[in-house]
Amino acid sequence: MNRDLMLARLEDRRTWDFLVIGGGATGLGIAVDAAARGYAVLLAEGDDFAKGTSSRSTKLVHGGVRYLQQGNVALVMDALRERGRLRRNAPHLVHDLAFVVPSYEWWESPFYGIGLKVYDLLAGEYGFGASSHLSEAEVQAAIPTIETAGLKGGTRYYDGQFDDARLAIHLARTAVEQGAALVNYCPAVALLKDAAGRASGAVLCDRENGREHRVAARVVINATGPFADAVRRLDRPDAPPVIAPSQGSHLVLERAFLPGASAIMVPHTDDGRVMFAIPWHHCVILGTTDVPVASASPEPLPTRPEIDFILETANRYLTRDAGYADIRSVFAGIRPLVKAEGGSATAALSRDHSVLIDPVSGLVTVAGGKWTTYRRMAEDAVDLAATLAGLETRPCPTRHLPIHGHDADAGRFGPLAHYGSDAPAIAELGRRDPALAGPLHPGLPVSGAEVVWACREEMARSLEDVLARRSRSLLFDARAAVAAAPAAARLMARELGRDGAWESAQVAAFTALAAGYLPPAA
Repeated sequence: MNRDLMLARLEDRRTWDFLVIGGGATGLGIAVDAAARGYAVLLAEGDDFAKGTSSRSTKLVHGGVRYLQQGNVALVMDALRERGRLRRNAPHLVHDLAFVVPSYEWWESPFYGIGLKVYDLLAGEYGFGASSHLSEAEVQAAIPTIETAGLKGGTRYYDGQFDDARLAIHLARTAVEQGAALVNYCPAVALLKDAAGRASGAVLCDRENGREHRVAARVVINATGPFADAVRRLDRPDAPPVIAPSQGSHLVLERAFLPGASAIMVPHTDDGRVMFAIPWHHCVILGTTDVPVASASPEPLPTRPEIDFILETANRYLTRDAGYADIRSVFAGIRPLVKAEGGSATAALSRDHSVLIDPVSGLVTVAGGKWTTYRRMAEDAVDLAATLAGLETRPCPTRHLPIHGHDADAGRFGPLAHYGSDAPAIAELGRRDPALAGPLHPGLPVSGAEVVWACREEMARSLEDVLARRSRSLLFDARAAVAAAPAAARLMARELGRDGAWESAQVAAFTALAAGYLPPAA
């Protein structure tokens, strides 16, 4: 996956069947689907792939236990089916994870146990494992650091876990393998219209050199998530908003706070949400919140009240209380919830998706949804957009389409398991050049070989791309990521043909960015 080659393809083709604006989960899923059907597809991302919400999730592939509590059975069933398909299509990136719902009241285990049995039933053949009641001793064995005062037992159930940014990159590579062209750092700055006022393409601006490209397409799809309304206003300045953005924040702690292999699910927080404490790689993720925000930001910052809320909730369930000094990183994402009437709280807004068509221009906008159902969202969008453009109807092949790196036994690759079938090639880089084999920082599981690979094969263009998304160093430990930045920048400069001034500028920019991933002073 080479950016120069992608740009050359962009310039060579006169008209694309699909122009997809947005390179997060939704846009990448659409590109994979449409290209796999044989359509000519160009995807343009204004920043880096999965720069926004798609790299800031809670790292779960799930059916949505909370939605079952709300009675939204259809949404849960759809998500559970998609959860199973994603595990089958990307076994190197999706795995089962046991969740424990601890009980401190006599009625909680039977109450939650019944609900989770329904969850199992709805999953059917796509189930990840049967739920079961746990005794007090079994809960303590699964969660060694659980608060034992008043503990009466618990319930275990299974869902999925994944690495969101890594999946995004593998979807991008899948799309390219299926024939799509993808370009990052190339935002749409204007929409093109034909004589009838229909959207017929866009003006794309290459952020690396300022050059503009006029791209023609039979249909334009807006898949920009929380920023969907901004693209809709390129079409119609008076377009009413359809997105109700909501911020979800997370904290990252060291693994000692949750040393077992199971996660904790808190079924009812003070604000009516569920909350998780999740083992992820060598860390623990706590979250999330659900706070309405006035507008979407490219770099949303967790607020002090959110951090305090997460710590207070988690500390009720852990024997060792976590404080500000224990936080390795904080991060937030903006959910692109579909706007509701009546000022509903965001926790109650739909996580289902909508596909909207402007009645005049025909601009297609995909709004809402979540990572688990990205494939279904893409299928719906491509079906509708192909009909709108008058393209030949072709069946969707993605239910069984392996995602790049597919390897059912990727665990044998150890620390490189999440690269799947790419892992041997990355390991070979380290064997050829021992200087690339070791970690960039003793506290981070990322090697020089992975930095080189990100530049050569995954279109990484900035230090942030490598340390925030191609690896998850910034999320693992923001201070360690800053310490690793100079070494990573040197390797990138060598790969990309940049000079010392570029290195310095990249390190400075990344250091400033990383400050937002550190908690405020306690």
